[in-house]
Amino acid sequence: MKFGQYGVFTFTDVLDAAQLADLAKRVEGLGYSTLWYPEAVNYETFGVGGYLLSHSDKLVVASGIANIYARDPSASVMGHNTLNSLYGGRFVLGLGVSHAPIVSDMRGHEYKRPVATMRKYLDDMDSAWEALGGAKGEKQVALAALGPNMSKLSADRTLGSFPYNITPAQVALSRTAMGDKGAIICEQKVCLNSDPVTARAAARAALTPYMGLPNYFKNWFRLGFDEGDLKDGGSDRLMDAMVLWGDAATIKAELQKYFDAGADQVVLQPIRADGEPGPCYDALEALAP
Repeated sequence: MKFGQYGVFTFTDVLDAAQLADLAKRVEGLGYSTLWYPEAVNYETFGVGGYLLSHSDKLVVASGIANIYARDPSASVMGHNTLNSLYGGRFVLGLGVSHAPIVSDMRGHEYKRPVATMRKYLDDMDSAWEALGGAKGEKQVALAALGPNMSKLSADRTLGSFPYNITPAQVALSRTAMGDKGAIICEQKVCLNSDPVTARAAARAALTPYMGLPNYFKNWFRLGFDEGDLKDGGSDRLMDAMVLWGDAATIKAELQKYFDAGADQVVLQPIRADGEPGPCYDALEALAP
């Protein structure tokens, strides 16, 4: 699997069937190589993945991120095999350990040590592949990874890492942990708006769900932020880093810093300036590869 330079991420949970079909067609038509989508509170990961694949021809569709607590390892293997068999090898299974409140409160599971739990899950996936007759071609799996141990595991066992809510400084941290193996696929939110008040308000609306999650704010501390940046809805400097805003030229110059640092793919999450859910197609068009 070769990841193209630019991908797209958006919250598919807020889109209906017609909007999902339009999303896949428009992202592919604009020349983006990969469409990443979450598993959050509405659509099941393989169901929506298959739907997006069915409305595209060459687009790689990737779960970003499928929750390992949502299904056993054999089910993940079979889902991976099904979509790749039916859609010409265009599916990447992005896996993650999610967050304790989601796993424990919403799903009713015990949230265990992240790296050890993921390693065991990958071991059990390999056992399932063997029991089912082996993998047909490459195992197209990636991991949500922020810290060094999960990043190393992503390089040792999968195609690479998908760090989320980051800055270009993440690339060096990930590569140090991963060595020369594995792709580093970097999500970055963008807002095509040059008014700082409007853009930062949109950024705070987008970042609010993440501010209290330790997996993210501990990584922000690794990236040079501190507890002061978490106060009052998030500091301007945190918002400006998490959501790049301005005109297309300004945003493109900032995105280039990821590639200069060695990122394999940058995944744009185009948020709307009015703070409403759904992708900003104006941004996708202006930043299209």
